[in-house]
Amino acid sequence: MPARDFLRHNWPAITIAVTAAAIACAALVMLQSMPPHQLVMATGPEGGAYYEVGQRYREVLARAGVDVKLVPTAGSVETLDRLRDPRSGVNVGLMQGGIAGAGSKSGLESLGTLFYEPLWWFRRREIQGVGVDGLRGRRVSIGPEGSGTRALALDLIKRTGVEQQIGEWLALAPRPSAEKLAAGEIDVAFMMTAWDSPVVRQLLSDDRIGLSSFPRADAFVALYPYLNKVVVPRGVADLAKDQPPSDVVLVATKASLIVREDLHSAIQYLLLNAAVELHSGASIFNRANEFPAAEAIDIPLSSEALRFYKSGSPFLHEYFPFWVAALIGKLIILLIPILGVLYPMMRSLPRLYDWMMRSKVLRMYGELRLLEDETESARRSGSDTRDMIARLDRLEQQANHLRVPVAYASMLYSLRDHIALVREGLNKHADKTAE
Repeated sequence: MPARDFLRHNWPAITIAVTAAAIACAALVMLQSMPPHQLVMATGPEGGAYYEVGQRYREVLARAGVDVKLVPTAGSVETLDRLRDPRSGVNVGLMQGGIAGAGSKSGLESLGTLFYEPLWWFRRREIQGVGVDGLRGRRVSIGPEGSGTRALALDLIKRTGVEQQIGEWLALAPRPSAEKLAAGEIDVAFMMTAWDSPVVRQLLSDDRIGLSSFPRADAFVALYPYLNKVVVPRGVADLAKDQPPSDVVLVATKASLIVREDLHSAIQYLLLNAAVELHSGASIFNRANEFPAAEAIDIPLSSEALRFYKSGSPFLHEYFPFWVAALIGKLIILLIPILGVLYPMMRSLPRLYDWMMRSKVLRMYGELRLLEDETESARRSGSDTRDMIARLDRLEQQANHLRVPVAYASMLYSLRDHIALVREGLNKHADKTAE
């Protein structure tokens, strides 16, 4: 009973205390889910185009207070493996389109495509033969194990049926591949990198090196939906030397920015804004503002990316640092349901309090009214009233011990006056019965 009485008399304060405790617990959970200030990005090998792009992302995100740690990889295949492994610590990576294929992509999301990445087909100029005929009996570099270049080049060469006629396969990264090609130690080098890669510019300007076209590029694009046909215009590398001496048709994938699906939404918006800053310019393969693009080649776009490409960054991210915007956003989400409960409750508290105070007195009035009716019945029948007097004494004792605020004291005084009137009636009846 004491506990029940305590709850009954103090329930408004208890309700407010429980609500405050719930808000405090929610705030602790919210603070634990704040965006991190460190990011681990998997790139290609050091010195490669992906690594250079990763360095540019690191510079942009550093302005927002996020430290980006770059983890070099052999290429997109290894990057994909690291992203899929939650123990690797990698939560974002630059990856060649088409690498994930039809395999398991659970746990990964895309933030869109960033730029074209052609499969460059460099050869020594003295090599005779057009297309795959120029590969027969040659020493060919197709990229290191774990690289996207190797995976795609092998697949395309196998499609042509000349893989058994290659003289020697070499697993070289772009830089050593270019050096050996220029030195005459290898005959052909396949490499997948962006147009502005220093290695590509170096090879295009070398008179000893030629760039081969893919004569059946349309067929490759039809067979591989993630491939695109791009054209390197005549003279684009060096107009004075007319390099290349004719248009060159290449096949290209699109590089994607891939994240783990548990990466905080605020960090995803930072990456998306950085992508706009870094990749929205024009290139020989694309117009300005063509990238980044809301394209999901083989990994679905994240919900944040879909919202970003549709309506831009959230309103708060335009005016506050990313962690402040994230905090305000969570507070709004937290406070809306709480205010939806607290506001009606606070408005109803005065009425509930008034009802509770009045009910304390009115409940006694109900009992007093019953005694008054019984007194009238006893007066007419002449029955004994000692039991009614005892009940009235208990009721008066309760009224004398009842504590109510000053605003309700008049009701309590009126109750005591009415108790006195009923007692006077009972006493008169008792006197008549005694006579």
